[in-house]
Amino acid sequence: MELIVSPLAMRHDDPVAEVVEHKGIGHPDTICDALAEAFGVALGQYYVEHFGRPLHFNVDKALLVAGASSPAYGGGRVIEPMQMILGGRATRRVRGEMVPVEAIAVKTSKAWMRSHLHAVDPESHVNWQCLVRAGSDELVDLFASGQTHGAQWLANDTSVGAGYAPHSPLERAVLAAAARLRSLARECPEVGEDTKVMGLRLHGRFSLTVACAFIGGSLTGLDHYEARREHVRREVALAATDAIGRDVVVELNTADDRAAGRAYVTVTGTSAEAGDDGQVGRGNRVSGLITPCRPMSMEAAAGKNPMSHVGKLYNVAAHRIAASVVAHVPVVREAHCFMLSRIGRRVDEPVLVDVRIRTRDENPPAEVTGAVRAVALQQVAALGALARRLAAGAIHVY
Repeated sequence: MELIVSPLAMRHDDPVAEVVEHKGIGHPDTICDALAEAFGVALGQYYVEHFGRPLHFNVDKALLVAGASSPAYGGGRVIEPMQMILGGRATRRVRGEMVPVEAIAVKTSKAWMRSHLHAVDPESHVNWQCLVRAGSDELVDLFASGQTHGAQWLANDTSVGAGYAPHSPLERAVLAAAARLRSLARECPEVGEDTKVMGLRLHGRFSLTVACAFIGGSLTGLDHYEARREHVRREVALAATDAIGRDVVVELNTADDRAAGRAYVTVTGTSAEAGDDGQVGRGNRVSGLITPCRPMSMEAAAGKNPMSHVGKLYNVAAHRIAASVVAHVPVVREAHCFMLSRIGRRVDEPVLVDVRIRTRDENPPAEVTGAVRAVALQQVAALGALARRLAAGAIHVY
């Protein structure tokens, strides 16, 4: 394994502008991520419980096709259900016993929707289709060879993971806004879970443009909608401002037009009911954010098997390495980490771990290289424990 420690050339707060995005739990892309991940966790647990060990799967393909609806104040209805298609590859037969892959997919998906989308009925608002097929002989054999007693733990892909620490003030503001929106959906029946927060830092000023779906059945009319929209806007602004200790301007549902009677009102609290499709991998990264100004991998982590798929494991590990370096090496104020795997090579022996640091006094990193290497090696040694936590669903990846 090559482990490199080098200077971080650019500070995240050097550019004039910074952009950060978060898609809420009811956004169609996030729904796809969440269902793929819930399915993968349940499938992995089924394998262990029934066959005593992990088996090959990657159910990281999901597509949500929007339906049609007729929203209305005091009511509204779904005219055509959403179509949820769950795909990927999985072990379907073990020693002659069939694995109920389709039943696991639909059961876990419906349970997730009931738990997270309070106005969605997964029985009547969604049509379900599971198109999971068996994996290729090559990848199944590669996975199996790493699961036998005493075997090497082998990667099933050549992939790169990227991470950084700490969060910038804008990132903290976006995360705080997203958290408050989630809590408002639990507190207020008229607030839907489909949200999007776009954060901008420009010339030292912070602003958030927020989209939030409202539920017409819990609203009496446009005046009521506008009053509740202002309540949500104030709450989000307070949360974001408190998180960073400086003013954050928040605008909410900026496409509304009172004169035209246009407002972001839905039946179910998600735009997937009519006109907005979703797909795994198009939403938040494993950090819970979309950060084009930061190191970022395009890997879709949700639904991947963490016991072999480095595209999932290394992205989470890279963030943890960066955060651990910042936390345990006092002179380091910022760190980026890149991890590279090679298919067929040991997962716990990456081809490359590249840690780039910026110290508080801007000293050359050579003075702290030893300490940074020690922290990174400790995190690499803990990859097995991290994979098991991911397999248990204990770590969010969207």
